[in-house]
Amino acid sequence: MSAGAQAGQEVAGLVAQEERLVFDAFGHDDAWRLGSLLVEMARGRGAAVSVEIRRGAQQLFHYALAGTSADNDAWLARKCAVVERYAESSFLVGARFRAKGRTFEDGSRLDADRYAAHGGAFPIRLRGTGVVGAVAVSGLPQAEDHALVVEALERYLAV
Repeated sequence: MSAGAQAGQEVAGLVAQEERLVFDAFGHDDAWRLGSLLVEMARGRGAAVSVEIRRGAQQLFHYALAGTSADNDAWLARKCAVVERYAESSFLVGARFRAKGRTFEDGSRLDADRYAAHGGAFPIRLRGTGVVGAVAVSGLPQAEDHALVVEALERYLAV
C-alpha cells in the first residue's frame, strides 16, 4: 500500500472516531467524571501525563500526574487551540496535512507557539450542536496520547 493510501486510511479512521464519539450533553460533572477516568487509566498504566478538559474558554478539569511538567501544560494549550480552530482532533488535523505531504507547521502558517497538531486533544461534540470543547492528554508519544483519550471516551460513552 502506498504512503498516500495509508494516510488516507488513517484520516478515514480518525474521522470515523469523531463521528462515533458524540455526547448528548456535557456539563461540569461530565468533565469531572471523564477527567477522573483518564487519570485512573493513566495511573494504571504508569503513564506520566497531564489531562485537561475545556468547554469553550473555561477549563473544567486539569490534573498533572507525577513526572509531568509545565511543558505538558503548554502542549495541552497548543493542542486544544487546534481543536478549537478546526473543530477536529489535533491528531486528525495533523494527519490531514501529512496526507497532503505537508507538515502542519509549514502548511497551516499558524504560530507553532500557539498551535500543535499533535495527537492528544479530541473535540467534545454535542449531537445537534457541534464542538463545544476539548479533552486533552499530554505526556506520551502523540499516537498514544490520542489513543488514551479515545479509549476513555469510548468507555465513558459506552460506545
